[in-house]
Formats: sequence, structure tokens, C-alpha cells
Amino acid sequence: MKKTRFKSAGGYGRFLRFAALITLSAALWACASSGPGDRAAAPASEEQLVAGLQIVDCLLPGQLRKLGNTTYLTARRPIKTTASDCNIRGGEYVAYDRADYKTALKVWLPAAEAGDAEAQVNVGEIFEKGLGSSPNYEAAMIWYEKAAAQENKRAQFNLGTMYEQGLGVPEDRLQALNYYRQAWGLPEDSVMFQDTARREREALQAELQQQIASKDAQLRLLEKQIKSLKAQLGATRSSAAPANAELEALAQLVASLRADRDQAKKKLSAMPRLRTPTSREAPANTRGTDWGAAQTVQLNDMAFGKYYALVIGNRDYSQMDDLETPRNDATEIAKILQQQYGFEVQLMLDADRLSIMQAINELHATLDEDSNLLLYYAGHGSLVDVGERDTGYWLPVNANPPPNDAFWVPNEFVTNHLGRLKARRVLVIADSCYGGLLSSSPGHLFLGNRSASGDLEYIRYKLPRRSRLLLSSGGDKPVIDNGGGGHSVFARELIGILRDNTQVLSAPDLFASIRGPVMQRASENNFVQEPVYKSIKGAGHEVGDFFFVPQRN
Repeated sequence: MKKTRFKSAGGYGRFLRFAALITLSAALWACASSGPGDRAAAPASEEQLVAGLQIVDCLLPGQLRKLGNTTYLTARRPIKTTASDCNIRGGEYVAYDRADYKTALKVWLPAAEAGDAEAQVNVGEIFEKGLGSSPNYEAAMIWYEKAAAQENKRAQFNLGTMYEQGLGVPEDRLQALNYYRQAWGLPEDSVMFQDTARREREALQAELQQQIASKDAQLRLLEKQIKSLKAQLGATRSSAAPANAELEALAQLVASLRADRDQAKKKLSAMPRLRTPTSREAPANTRGTDWGAAQTVQLNDMAFGKYYALVIGNRDYSQMDDLETPRNDATEIAKILQQQYGFEVQLMLDADRLSIMQAINELHATLDEDSNLLLYYAGHGSLVDVGERDTGYWLPVNANPPPNDAFWVPNEFVTNHLGRLKARRVLVIADSCYGGLLSSSPGHLFLGNRSASGDLEYIRYKLPRRSRLLLSSGGDKPVIDNGGGGHSVFARELIGILRDNTQVLSAPDLFASIRGPVMQRASENNFVQEPVYKSIKGAGHEVGDFFFVPQRN
């Protein structure tokens, strides 16, 4: 089994050591341009290279501009980039201070207050993550709303997740759907949105009606008990203290139930009742240093762009138990993606930490705005309990056993780079323990319950939208490594569906096809495992989708 779960109490000390290494790295970079007579700089260590690959909040210096006879310096510009790139461009950043978001806030707040929508979203995400302590959801909502008023898609999507989860606002799935609709770019009178909203209203109405009926039944039972108890007291003609105390407790419970029932009735009566009629039917090689030339995928009049896949399979670990199936899983999936779907594939087998980080960083120079990226990881995964939210990790083959996380690849590293990529569509498929911790978003509220794969209206709406999506084999729980005839139970279903598919396949339909069979096959192996599918919040998702387009058809 791919397993490892623990709690860490020494993260702050590791953070200080890591920050010191990064500071040393910056000093080395600053001295890299020594003259001929200067002493040559020592080669950078692996830790210094890793420090340079981290995404930081960077303040670039202002630009010197000239207007007529007047020369002036523009304001400093905030960007997200790697520490090494920020250093090369003369920018200012705090060395890997990701545990304290106050430093990031100082970078983005001036631009946000000046009205820049992207900066406002970044400030909102900083508050949602927490200023080194607890998240401030109310402040996050304020900044998301400012950016959403400027029709920023990422802000609209983030507002949808806040309402869906009830963070900083009362939980409201209908309001969440409305923000998702705006982020998606659907008009309010769209049949697809109206149909989904109708179903959500009906489900909420049924839930509220059930709550009211349940409260009424409990009230009738309690009122009957009170009446019986009063009759007993009257018959004895005494003021028994225990009985009077019981009556008082029952009266308080009745008052509480009535308040809950009245609140449910208020919600039910406040739901909109529309007069608008709606329908009820509705081959793989070891990774090299360069990517090959990917071909643009075209179907009819729809351009899907170029497809790339970085496929990682870690089986043979130097300091932990080896796994059985990741090499087979990654090799077969890479082959299918390349031969049947036209992906340009880089396959990494038994990759160490630096190789994985460098490969992800190299994607920035390869992908453009019309690109699609599939990032697949199979191997050991772990987590560290850091308070309100657990932090997940991918474990490279040179990883130390828990609790030493010095050579692990944190989820934050992956999501930070995904947010910086130019690629329009990104899908991460993680077949590892705790793989679902890569995203804190809730599960999807799907717009439409029909299959999206053959729906041209769905595809045309989704294609222009950015997507950052996660399909995880087991959510935030352990997963099994075998049980699939030489593959993991998850990889076996994934391989079968991709191999047999003959039409444009959307990520939601891929998930829907996998979820049940994986749960069943895991159950046959006496294990509980349920895949999850969700967006990767904070990485630039705009309610887009990911599509597999078979080339043989």
C-alpha cells in the first residue's frame, strides 16, 4: 500500500534553515557576474537550485520612462515568478516565507487598492489561506467581490467556492452556481444553467421541506410529553422540583426546535419561484531535456490546441518500501496518450526531487496560451498536519522516511507553478496517498447532468476558459498500490477508459466513468477507496474543462 501519515512538530526549525539556504543562494547569484580577475563562484548546491525554483511574490523595479522632456520612474510591479528569475530581473522578494502571508500581502496590496483586478484576487487568496494563522474569509470575500465586479473570472469562481462551502458567508449552493455561471461566461437565460439551477432549487426545496417535517414531528412528540408531565404534576398536586426542572428543559428544547423550523421555513419561502418554463430532459522514453514539437489538435471548427503530458512513475525508493505498479501505470498511460491522443509525452521513471522540480519548472518555457498539459503522478504520497489544513506531498525516490520531509515535493510547489503556466487547460491526475490534498476546493457542482463529452454546446463554452483540475485516486486518504492485474485499481480503470474511448472525452465524464469501478474493485480487495474530482483553487482556474481528443477518429 502507498502509505505514510504523520504529524510534524519541527516545521518552523526546518523553515528557518531553508530560509537561510535561500538567502545564501541569492548571495551566490548576485556574485555570479564576477570579472576575469575575480575568484570563480562555487557551483550551486541542490538546495540552492531548489530554492531558486520556488515561486515567490516578486516586486520588480519600476521602469524608467520618458515623456517629452520629462523622465520618470513607474511604480514597482508585482508578479509571481521563480526566486531565481526575480533575482535576475532585480526584483525584491522574501526568501521562501510562504508560512507568513503578510509578506506576500505587502507585495500585492498597493496594486489591489489601486484597482488592479488580478492583484485583488491575489489579496483575496492570501486572506483565504491565512495570515500565518487562521484564514480571514470575510476579508477574502471583500477582495473577491471587488475583482468580480470587474468581471475577473478567477474571482467569480473563487466566490462560487466560498458560497458552496459556506466560508465567510452562509452556505448557498444557488448563489455558488450563479458565480460559477458568470465565471463560465454563460448568460443567465442559458438553458444549461437554468436546467441545473432548477434541479438545485428542487433539491434544496425537498431538503428544507424534509427538515420542516422532521422538526414538526419532534415538536408534536415533545408537546405530548409536556402535556403528560403536566397532567402527572396536577394529579399529585405537588411542586416536585425534578419534574419542574424536566418541564423547563423540555420547554427550552421546544423553543430551539421551533426556531430551527421557522428558520427552515424562512429559507424555503425566500427561494425564488420562476415562471419561466424549462425542460426536464435535458511509446514512452525516459525524459529528455527538450520537448518535441506537438501538433495542434483540430476537430471540425474547434481548435483544442497542442497537448503535452509530463508522466511520473516512482516505484523503486532508496529509503522506503518499494511499490509494485507505478512504473507499469506510468509507462502504459504515456503510451496511450502519445499514440491515441497525440500528446507530446515526457516520461520520468523513478525520479528524484530535483528532477521533478526542474521538469515542472521547464514547462514554462514550453507551453503557450493554447496548450493543454496533463501532469500524472504515481508513487508514494504523504501529509503533514499543520493545523486547520493538512499539507500534502509527492515523495520522490530519494525521499527520506517520515517525519523527515527534507526531500519531499510539496503540493504548494506544484500549484504555484500551475498558476504561473500560460497553458489554457491543465489536468493533474494523482495516484498516490493523500493526492486530493493538492486542492482545497470542494467537489464540483456540475452544470448539466447529461454527458458533456458529446455535447457541442458544452465544449464550445468550455474551450476558451482556463482550467486547473485535479483527478485524485483517493482524495485525502490512503490508496492501494495493487489489485488491478499489474496496475493499481485506479490506473487499471483509467487505462481501460482512455484506451477504449472513441469520442471527445471531458474530464468530468472521465471521472464519472472511473469513480464507481474503482470503488468496486477496491472493495473486492477489502479496501475503501473513492476517487475525487475538483478544481485546483488558487492556480488560475476559470471553470474551464480538459478534453481528450482521440486522433484515430
